[in-house]
Amino acid sequence: MIAALLAAFAFQTIDSVPSHRAPRSVAIDARLAADAHVAIGDRIIMSSTPGGPGDTVIVTALVRRRADPSEVARAEYRVRMHLDELQSLIGYGDRVDRFAVSARSDSSTTRAIRRINDEAFGFQAYRSRDIAVETSRTFLVVTRFHRAIGVITIVASAIFLLCIMLLKVDERRRDVAALRLMGISAGTIVRSVMIEAALVAVLGSLMGVGIGWLTSLGINWHYRAVYRTPLAFSVVTPSIVALAVTLSLVLGLAAGFAAAQRLVRAPALELLSGRREDRRDLVQAR
Repeated sequence: MIAALLAAFAFQTIDSVPSHRAPRSVAIDARLAADAHVAIGDRIIMSSTPGGPGDTVIVTALVRRRADPSEVARAEYRVRMHLDELQSLIGYGDRVDRFAVSARSDSSTTRAIRRINDEAFGFQAYRSRDIAVETSRTFLVVTRFHRAIGVITIVASAIFLLCIMLLKVDERRRDVAALRLMGISAGTIVRSVMIEAALVAVLGSLMGVGIGWLTSLGINWHYRAVYRTPLAFSVVTPSIVALAVTLSLVLGLAAGFAAAQRLVRAPALELLSGRREDRRDLVQAR
């Protein structure tokens, strides 16, 4: 027995090498990777203070920003790490500001929200879509403001179209007078002018939609590169196109009708001879 103990003591070794823990993984913002020239597989040091001691981690994934309007103006970077490392890094302990829970169905979400709000003190549960709507109210106001600007622009274009139609119809007063003397009814003349105004309005609307679509592509290309986000800053939706074309067509028909009515109400002989203009010049001369 004594010999065995002496042999065990003689061959005993002391492990002075500390246990080695493999570096943990971390996912960093793709913008941070581009700015800091970091790639997947690189080792970085996570520290609470710049240049201070910290833990070495391996970059295993890059996280791209979501198309979230509330995050567009934020310039900070995001890093996703293990929870225990985050707690030791920030020294926040077991406290959290907010966390997300995924539910299987809408009814399960409703029950979970009701139970948390009824039983948990100091917590308030919300649906993720409610938070998204609340943080996007500013963008809803901006959207309505842009829609109002679009409507005002279309109305101004209709007034411009009315002026053009009045000038063009006034230039055709002798042709209109000749048609009326040939027996063409005033209703036929009004309809022809309205058809012409409708064609001008539709063609103008299509050109405007094309220019707006190209402009929208340019805006999205520029600001996506500036903010490095997949968010669509400008969108040409079918509802917007339908609204623009409908308003343009209705206002164009109204402009054509007003211009034609102004012309057909005058007697044909006066339109042909221009006596009304002569009378006005005579009155001004007197």
